[in-house]
Order: sequence, then C-alpha cells, then structure tokens
Amino acid sequence: MTGPTEPAAPPAEAAEPAEPTRPGTRAGTSTALTRAQIWTRGRGFLLALGILAAGAVLLAGLQTGDHHGRLDPRSADPSGSRAVSQLLQERGVTTRVVTNAADAAAATGPGTTLLITDPDLLGPSQRRTVRSATDLSGGRTVLISPDDALPDLAPAARTAGRAYRDELDAACTLPAAVTAGTATTGGDLRYSAGTAGATACYPYDGDPTLLVLPGTTKGGDTVLLGSDSILRNEHLAEQGNASLALQLLGSRADLVWYLPTLSDMTDASDGAEDRSLLDLVPTGWQWALLQLFLAAVVAALWRARRLGPLVTEKLPVAIRASESTEGLARLYRKADARDRAATVLRAATRERLAALVGVPTAQAHDPLSLVPAVSARLGDGTRDVTALLFGTIPADDAALVALADHLDALEREVRTS
Repeated sequence: MTGPTEPAAPPAEAAEPAEPTRPGTRAGTSTALTRAQIWTRGRGFLLALGILAAGAVLLAGLQTGDHHGRLDPRSADPSGSRAVSQLLQERGVTTRVVTNAADAAAATGPGTTLLITDPDLLGPSQRRTVRSATDLSGGRTVLISPDDALPDLAPAARTAGRAYRDELDAACTLPAAVTAGTATTGGDLRYSAGTAGATACYPYDGDPTLLVLPGTTKGGDTVLLGSDSILRNEHLAEQGNASLALQLLGSRADLVWYLPTLSDMTDASDGAEDRSLLDLVPTGWQWALLQLFLAAVVAALWRARRLGPLVTEKLPVAIRASESTEGLARLYRKADARDRAATVLRAATRERLAALVGVPTAQAHDPLSLVPAVSARLGDGTRDVTALLFGTIPADDAALVALADHLDALEREVRTS
C-alpha cells in the first residue's frame, strides 16, 4: 500500500508489466500509425490491386470491343459471320443489322430477306409482330435452328429430332442446294413439313435439315435451317457452305440481319420471367469480375499469412513493480472500482493461502474447501475467515484499505503458523 487512501494491488498483480512502448517513441506519445507509415505499408498492395484491375478491364474490353458474338455479321470471331456478310456485299446485297422485333418488321418487304439468328429467344408478342409482317411482305424469311418458336413463326412445320451427322448431301431439286452440293447443314435439328409444296433438302434419317415453306400470301417463302454452320466464319469455306449461304441470303437485294437482344428475350405482357442483374452483364465483364474476385481472395490469403502467430518482445525500458502497482491503484480509485479492487485482492490472497494450506488451486475459491483448512492452520475457531476472504464489497476507501491490511495480516499469520 502506498498510503491510507490508495487501494493496493496484490503481489501477483504488482508484477504485471506495463504496456510496452513502441521503439522510437517517448512516453505519452501516441503509437498510432502516421499517414506516411500507412502509405508505406499499403502501397505495394494498392499497386498490385491496380495492376489486376487494369488487366481485368483490358481483358473485358478486348472481349467486348469488336467481338460482337455468335452469328453477328460484324464479328470476325470463329462463331461470327463477317465473312459471309462481306461476300454478300461484294455481290451487291445490302446488309442491315437490327436488334428488335419492331425494326425487323418495319424493314420487311418483297425485295427483302429477313434473317433471324435465334428465333427461340423471341417472346410471344415479338413472334407475332414478326409473323404478321413477313406474311404480308412477300419476301424471304430465314430462321436459324427454330424449335419452340415454330408454332408461332412456321406453324406448317415441326421439329423431327436431331441430325447427328454434319455433312449431308442435297438430295432435292432446290436450285441453291443443287448448285452447292454437300454442305454442313447437320449436327443440330431436322424438320418435317405438314403442308404441300414444301421443299425438303439435306435429309438425315428421312427428315430434312433445310426446309423451304411457300408463303401464304403475296408470294415469298420461309426457310428453316437446322444448323448455323454454313453462316459461321470457321465453317464457311467447307464443302458447299459458302455457295448455299450466298444463295439463301442473296436472293433479294436487301438483307435484314435480326440479332435478338435482351429487350426481345423478355416479354412482361406475357408474364415472362424477370432477369437478374448478372444476366445483363456481358460475358467479358463477367470473366473480369471473376478474376477480380479471385485476385481479392489471393490478396487476403497473402496478407493473412504475413500476420503469423504472436511473438514476445523484450521491453525497451524496465518498469518497477511499485510504479505498476501505484498506477493500477490510481486507475481503480479514479474509476471508483472498489468492487473490482476488493475482488482482485481477495482472489490473489485465496490463491496464495490455498498453496500454503495444501488446498488444490482449482478449489482455492471454494469457501467449503479453503476456509476449514485456513482455520485449522490458525487453530482459532472464533475468527470469521469467511467474511474476510468471501465477504461483501467495502463501503468506502477506508474500508478497502482496512480489508487489504486484514488480508495481509491473515497471510502473514498463516505463513508463520
């Protein structure tokens, strides 16, 4: 104890070390990192993150710039159709790209070929819009691999299954097929016609993969093509693909190339399912986001490894036990924490007394085990050891000081007995 009004910590608490001082700082100086230190530690991570972000953006840009996707006449990708578009242009056919049903319907006419690259993506109202326009146009409509859309766009035909061989012979009298000869029209769907006057070409197992249906009014016709191979850059030079594609798409002076978009895939008026945010993100950006996520995971693991287990450090200065005791006592007094101080004093005394009287450490705080052993050592049954070791909280600082004195006296008496 340091005075009549300051609570004392037990000897066990007196040896508690003070908080270490960061090397290079003085007592009372804040140990928080400065802005310069934060920047020094984090600039490497920020630089790596910036490089990864730039790479992801560059990759996404490369995949979404000039690469417009499957069967796009502007795309030079293997699955694109720039080659056939350029060949048609050299033969005087004008190609116009549209991305919604209204523009496609408005562009149809007797001198127009309407190519729909993926009819099954159209909603019911878009299919009705296109069907109404093509029935009255007198032009040609080419449908690539239609299946679910057949009842709306070509009700006279139905799907007959799949064609499991790519290269097929024409086996019909259609001039375009006769001129082209063998072509890669197989590998996907084949059809059957339920109306007279239809021309069936390139059959597989008795059903055609190329079906030409006559128009119902004002002439014109509808071409069902079971596979898109003859229009893709990677297959255009094979067999008679180029000849067949040029004749089917170049029979009129104007070609309307209809690429369905998200606005045509959804049809709120018909109760179509809403699409999530990820469905609206282009494929290239999805890959970029995935790479950024993986980079963040790797960076987190890298930083976590650097933390490692806790290690002890030698204190830069030596602190006397008396200073630590005085500081701790002042903190208790400032917080008016007599309950905490009394609890610490009693607990430390009980542990030391248990070691002196032979009570196990696990039972040091059990009055039924500790009190009888201490009383037996003292040989005095009149003293209230229970109230001293397990009593109530002192009412004021004077009572706390008195409690500390009594505990010290009890411990000295037990040691000398």
